[in-house]
Amino acid sequence: MLLQMNNITKSYGNVTANSNVAFSLRKGEIHALVGENGAGKTTLMRILYGMENPTSGEIRLEGKPVSFSSPEDAISHKIGMVHQHFMLFPTFTIAENIVIGREPSSGIGFDRKAAAAVTEQLGRQFGMPVDPWKKVGECSLGLQQRVEILKVLHQGAEIIILDEPTGVLTPLEVKELLIAIKGLATQGKSFILISHKLQEIMEVADRITVLRDGKVTGTVEAKDTDAEKLSRLMVGRDLVHMSRNEIPAGKPVLEAAGITIAGSKTKPLLDGVSLHVDEGEIVGIAGISGNGQSELIQAISGLMKVDTGSVKLLGQDITGEQVKAIRERGLAHIPEDRYQWGVAKDATVAENGLMGHADRHQRYGVLRGSGIRRMVGEWVSRFGIKTGSLSTKAQYLSGGNLQKLIVARELAQNTPFLIAAEPTRGVDVGAMEIIHGELLKKRDAGGAILLISSELTEILKLSDRILVMFEGRIVGELNADNATEEHISLLMAGGKAVG
Repeated sequence: MLLQMNNITKSYGNVTANSNVAFSLRKGEIHALVGENGAGKTTLMRILYGMENPTSGEIRLEGKPVSFSSPEDAISHKIGMVHQHFMLFPTFTIAENIVIGREPSSGIGFDRKAAAAVTEQLGRQFGMPVDPWKKVGECSLGLQQRVEILKVLHQGAEIIILDEPTGVLTPLEVKELLIAIKGLATQGKSFILISHKLQEIMEVADRITVLRDGKVTGTVEAKDTDAEKLSRLMVGRDLVHMSRNEIPAGKPVLEAAGITIAGSKTKPLLDGVSLHVDEGEIVGIAGISGNGQSELIQAISGLMKVDTGSVKLLGQDITGEQVKAIRERGLAHIPEDRYQWGVAKDATVAENGLMGHADRHQRYGVLRGSGIRRMVGEWVSRFGIKTGSLSTKAQYLSGGNLQKLIVARELAQNTPFLIAAEPTRGVDVGAMEIIHGELLKKRDAGGAILLISSELTEILKLSDRILVMFEGRIVGELNADNATEEHISLLMAGGKAVG
């Protein structure tokens, strides 16, 4: 056995993140680590990568006991980690990012030509070609993921930990990444894959270990299981299969007409976008990241100035209004980037939950703490948000638990219109079931929802109508009942509608 983690326990005061966890890895194996948000997956891998010290237990590498006090220790033992949020310098070239810390020199200076040659050789060797001179800030997310993997390969990694590697990738980029992982495994590299996406795991993994509440509930061969069995191990119950009720759409709630936002280059960021979302309707927007979805969200919510065109909410023109005024008119917003737009990391769970709800929890300018705690406590219970207390700072919650807090907070606004951008990004299957159920409940009660998601399965499952964006324009509108992933993917890539 290449790697063994035996009886790993990690406690933070009264909270136990890992409890006597056993995990192993064979050479050339892809071993997936799955579980609900807060199940202890990332903590276990942070211990392996030297970012945390275990409370008890041991790690063995090729049969020999080892301990790591820092990532540098782990790297020296040929263990690398690609984090969920990329750690690249956008103003540096691909080559500069890959060789950083191990830069080739020419005399007293950095040898950029040698760095480019090393990068090209790595790409050829591992079947992941890249342009060494391209700036990382100009790269797609899929290409940035490839750069991260090449960086750890340049560091000599034989064991590579991938933390939610497909969370922000398009379907095509996901396929390319899974092919690359399989190819590297055939060359003897060993992978630990943390992911919530069970179908992807079934496609690529050799073995799967499931954690629940910090404990191992099973380690299985991928060929001997399926997504439903894994879900049961993760959440301890069978999931409910939901479907959309057929209800007639009502009056228009959101109306956008000819929205254009000029870009810094020759093409506009948004180019004459028109759409409507009606009562009792979920309209899904599909598109490869960077094709205008973010700008559309910001234009509607007041975060970005519209150059031409108009936005109406409940028949009232809100074009150019301030964010607060638009929200008060009846808009709630689950943002696509929870860290940039959704939370204040240094504020507590209760304080983050209060955002947008302060007016109803204050009297004579004084906040009523008991009401706030009761409100947020109900969300914690209903959405299964794992936190030590309501006084815990948001930065100490896992990404999935933060996402659940934001979703609960915005749904509780009970507004006529909701923008739900990547509502289930980084959450487990149990939380996804809850969030999807809440969105459908809002829609069935007459709410209007604009759903933006990189997950085509989510778009198809929840939407009544589907719009596809490409290069700042809407290039297709489909009825969800007749739409297919293949058809949507074709439109996302700039292809023509069929039929």
